[in-house]
Amino acid sequence: MNQEKTIVLEHRCFQGNYRLIKLAAPTIGPLVQPGQFVHLRVPRLENAVLRRPFSVFKADDVGLSILYATVGLGTEALTSVAVGEEVSLLGPLGTGFPGVGKDKFPVLVAGGYGNAALYLQAKVSPVKGVAFFGGRSAQDILCVDEFEALGWDVRVTTDDGSLGAKGLVTDALDSWLEGEKDVASASLELFACGPNGMLKAVGDRALGNGFAAWLSMDRNMACGVGACLTCVIKRKTETGWEWARCCKDGPVFEASEILW
Repeated sequence: MNQEKTIVLEHRCFQGNYRLIKLAAPTIGPLVQPGQFVHLRVPRLENAVLRRPFSVFKADDVGLSILYATVGLGTEALTSVAVGEEVSLLGPLGTGFPGVGKDKFPVLVAGGYGNAALYLQAKVSPVKGVAFFGGRSAQDILCVDEFEALGWDVRVTTDDGSLGAKGLVTDALDSWLEGEKDVASASLELFACGPNGMLKAVGDRALGNGFAAWLSMDRNMACGVGACLTCVIKRKTETGWEWARCCKDGPVFEASEILW
């Protein structure tokens, strides 16, 4: 974990209510692993003591990019940050996604801009599989071109049918699984990020069909380093359960670990 004063290289509207911010972070950027996040101190948010957590979209030796939606005071304040401005960053934080297992076929499942947290996993995966993206409408379906450019087969669903198939992302996943019955369940490996309801649904399917699913859990994070215990979930143990911190033990957990 490092604290770095970064410079905003790019900040623009990405699509609809979503924005992209690119930061020069030569210390943190090269260390980021798929599924990890950073804690950003938002300038001009005087009444906020805590930093804001953001999943990392892209990262390299120069720095990193974040995709975010304006949903509250913190992200609203972030929209005013200008190119060239200095921003304090803490990271990389958390336990991210593992590498795709040997002889496994990877499947990505994302709700909304959860696919931003899956991009690095898609990039480093030795096998390019199928990616399921779901959202409320066409404006909520992001990065299809980016994932297709990596070689992934992207399937889109929207609640209103404005793009792709109408329905939930898990509906598309179910249809695909039904059509792939000749593929051994043990050969599949799922990686998911999105709302908790979607994550539970993906995890239930994995447990019911005998394949692994790695879920990036969505919890409010205050400190980001495992000290405050505001982001805990129940994790199964041999004798019952224990509290696990999403910011440090996660945010990525295997579906069989989670006690919903």
